[in-house]
Amino acid sequence: MQKLDGRLVLVTGASAGIGEATARRLSAEGARLVLAARRLDRLEALAKELPQAEALQLDVRDADDVRAKLSKYEFDLVVANAGLARGTDPIQRVEESAWNDMIDTNVKGVLAVIRATLPGLIARGRGDMVLLGSVAGRQVYPGGNVYCATKHAVRALYEALRLDAAGTGVRFTTVDPGMVETDFSKVRLGDEAKARAVYQGFEPLTPADVADAIAFAVTRPAHVNIGEIVLWPTAQASTTVLKRES
Repeated sequence: MQKLDGRLVLVTGASAGIGEATARRLSAEGARLVLAARRLDRLEALAKELPQAEALQLDVRDADDVRAKLSKYEFDLVVANAGLARGTDPIQRVEESAWNDMIDTNVKGVLAVIRATLPGLIARGRGDMVLLGSVAGRQVYPGGNVYCATKHAVRALYEALRLDAAGTGVRFTTVDPGMVETDFSKVRLGDEAKARAVYQGFEPLTPADVADAIAFAVTRPAHVNIGEIVLWPTAQASTTVLKRES
């Protein structure tokens, strides 16, 4: 096991859900944290709870701002977590504003974080970069269209990182969960009651489950790279097959 004591970690999307849980888990391993997201009030509240943590207001869709704000840090570990979905319309009815929001956040936002942090990791010859993917990056489902396309892109970026940065000493991991109970569905559907119904009748993954997987990957010995982790709720067999209790 490789200790995280004193290692500087960036977690994007750290204001809630998987990002917040990951920050808490890595803090428990002794990491120093830069908590990045748009909602500064939530970041500041979390930073007060965690030792050696600071809040950084950041919109990953603004590549210039990402570069300017992250360039002053020498990160040992980067968790690129920010992402969202908008709606479940079939592809012929998806609004342009929805696909722009998903592509700008899930793809271009991840690219902005990679571009701002990877050169430093390579220059230091060590470190970890973790991308938060999804099973939607492995299997397309009805109504998933653009969201699934963005997560397929994240998986392609992970594979590109492994090739383009081979031999640099930097490790790359993609963590691809199935259904995790977070605010994801509320953001996607715009309705709290509909969002609750998504997770009824079975036990979904929790943000802490995903955070545990990330912590496992980044604490392996330096010569071990856990490349791909796929997490499913036990009740979920695929993106389209889910056993709910009646």
